[in-house]
Amino acid sequence: MNPKTMEPLSSKRPAENGDRVKICHLLHVKPQMALCFNCYPVLSSQIPSADVALITASPHIKTVTKYRQVSKTLEEFDVEEQASSVLEEKFPNLTVIHSAVKSLHTRSHSLETTDGRVFGYEKLCICGGGRPKLLTQENPYVLGIRDTDSAQELQKRLSKAKRIVVVGNGGIALELVYEVEGCEVIWAVKDKAIGNTFFDAGAAQFLIPSLEADKPEKDAPCKRPRYTTEEPAPGGSHTFTADRNARRQGSSSTEAGSALGPDWHEGIVLQGSEQGTRRVSLEYQCEVEKIFTSEELLNSPPQTLGHENGSWPVYIKLTNGKTFGCDFVVSATGVVPNTEPFLHGNNFALADDGGLQVDDHMMTSEPDVYAAGDVCTACWEHSPMWQQMRLWTQARQMGWYAGRCMAAQVLSEPIELDFCFELFSHITKFFNYKVVLLGKFNGQGLGSDHELLVRCTKGLEYVKVVLSGGRMVGAVLIGETDLEETFENLILNEMDLTPYGEELLNPNIDIEDYFD
Repeated sequence: MNPKTMEPLSSKRPAENGDRVKICHLLHVKPQMALCFNCYPVLSSQIPSADVALITASPHIKTVTKYRQVSKTLEEFDVEEQASSVLEEKFPNLTVIHSAVKSLHTRSHSLETTDGRVFGYEKLCICGGGRPKLLTQENPYVLGIRDTDSAQELQKRLSKAKRIVVVGNGGIALELVYEVEGCEVIWAVKDKAIGNTFFDAGAAQFLIPSLEADKPEKDAPCKRPRYTTEEPAPGGSHTFTADRNARRQGSSSTEAGSALGPDWHEGIVLQGSEQGTRRVSLEYQCEVEKIFTSEELLNSPPQTLGHENGSWPVYIKLTNGKTFGCDFVVSATGVVPNTEPFLHGNNFALADDGGLQVDDHMMTSEPDVYAAGDVCTACWEHSPMWQQMRLWTQARQMGWYAGRCMAAQVLSEPIELDFCFELFSHITKFFNYKVVLLGKFNGQGLGSDHELLVRCTKGLEYVKVVLSGGRMVGAVLIGETDLEETFENLILNEMDLTPYGEELLNPNIDIEDYFD
């Protein structure tokens, strides 16, 4: 497999075995697994004379649409699937190769696909995405939500379900629990509050009422707000019941408790077999101890079932001692970098989280091999206000920047680390609220050397500011606050806010005009 003997690849004909490409972009190795989708447009446009190949196991490619730059670092966009032919028409020097990657040979600058073809490359970008950390790999009643196919499988199974158990506390779990209707949901989280990845217990308490059908009335914010939360006891639970038709609400608790790309759930119906009801029961500070089938449960000690009644296809025992029967379990416990197809026979340096280490030019430890998105770990010296999180926004930014870096090296041009890595910023939506995260929004890495200012208007907005040394270093904005650009500037400008104290969040002051 000597790449020097391989012929240049032309987009005018199908890719053939033995072809050599100048730049190869591995978007997926499994259908819909990658979150990095902005590399090949940069390469195709900046080096129009180069042959660019996109190897993907999927017939459709995820592309960015309706992109909008909200501020210096904040951005909003939609993600759509397009046929590869659309992209090949748009980028004449791009060829899409539909196959998964079987093996990578960095020494010979070549790779083999599962259909037996071999391709050489001069530059390679690995965007293999992440794969779900499933509770178990072999149980047919455990479903991981990661791609289009699994989301459709969820919809199919949910249509016949009366009860499901959701395990996890990240973005997928938050979105799923809120969207599911007509089905009882048992939500098991290992933390003291929901959404621990994205916000603190105060923000979690703000969002919890959204699980009820009747929305709370909007209270006027006080001038000097104080927001406290009651932590649930280990193993505590909280139940929310709503009847959409009668618009009644109620709650109960058996123990003491506290009072796929973006918008992946849009376009699919997350409706259970019951009509007009929604019931979410939260189980805090617990994990999965064991999963039983109904047959296995018959051979288990009688106390295993606890107070669970009825007959279910699968049962799940939690570390808080409770056992629940359900139609199926949704494993939403995060992802791990999908590096496995590329490691054998190569010498990639891996980060502690299993990702491919990349430097500030998105280069891995192997010559001429780059990586971007969920598959990689940023190992350069980070800006004090930035951290890596495996999110759609960062995948887009990394893919775009990796394409620029590859083009710069081919063209022998200098390139500096992009400004998007100066400040962590992310816009999303949870429980039908706009959510903006900036900088060290949860005080990451600050220890006790920080203070918080919070303003909360029940049912309307939640604003949290993280201050360190009198300067704003992070913020969480929930609701239509219109403060994201102002706070972004305050963080980037490192302005001393000590003189303003708690007046910084005084609702009677128009802070946007104040600092303009």
